[in-house]
Amino acid sequence: MNYKLLIDLHKGSQRQGPGGNEQTKQALQLAGLMGSAQPLTIADIGCGTGASTLMLAENLNATITAVDLFQDFLDILDANAQKWGIADKITTLAVSMEELPFEAGSLDVFWAEGAIYNMGFAKGLEYFKCFLKPGGILAVSEITWLTGERPAEIQRYWDAEYPEIATASEKIKILEEKGYVLKGYFPLPESSWMDNYYTPLENTFDGFIAKHNSNDARAIVEAEKTEIALYKKYKAYYSYGFYTALKI
Repeated sequence: MNYKLLIDLHKGSQRQGPGGNEQTKQALQLAGLMGSAQPLTIADIGCGTGASTLMLAENLNATITAVDLFQDFLDILDANAQKWGIADKITTLAVSMEELPFEAGSLDVFWAEGAIYNMGFAKGLEYFKCFLKPGGILAVSEITWLTGERPAEIQRYWDAEYPEIATASEKIKILEEKGYVLKGYFPLPESSWMDNYYTPLENTFDGFIAKHNSNDARAIVEAEKTEIALYKKYKAYYSYGFYTALKI
């Protein structure tokens, strides 16, 4: 995996995965956080260039540690936080999500949009839980089947890409088994995939190939094109599900 090329392809986009400002705010509402005056300590994990981080900082009385493996993404977040006038609320940290430095029971909110798959859903839920205070909030978006059955082609694709993909009811059952109480769930709409992620990404492909002109660059673009084509064909069968839950 050529991470330098992947970073270069994605760092110019507002988002590095499906999502949206309205969906982040909807999750805040479901979690009971929107409008809260209580000072909150938040970790935003796998934040990329910080679209979700900026929404959290703008809408909450919070200090936020924004974590991503790639410093290039965090540099963009730092610059945007300065432009938005909210840099005092955000600290960035380049570290693996498997090596988080937080004290046990130190966080009010653990936020992870499209990032928990890096560890796996069940393992991630258990790991994240140790950092939350009792009664703390977990908010994660996770690839989720929308139907009980689906065509073989898309089943094979996701079985290979992420075997933990499951329906919302199955995900919620795991949440409860790991010691959480569900506060809310909703699937991301098509606009979160196409308008906010795939279409802006597609618009960078030609320039990316022209810049790098290598087999690795072409392979990365072809993989992205395959993923986008499958979504367009099978979007009725899967999306990201946004889950908000309370630590017991």
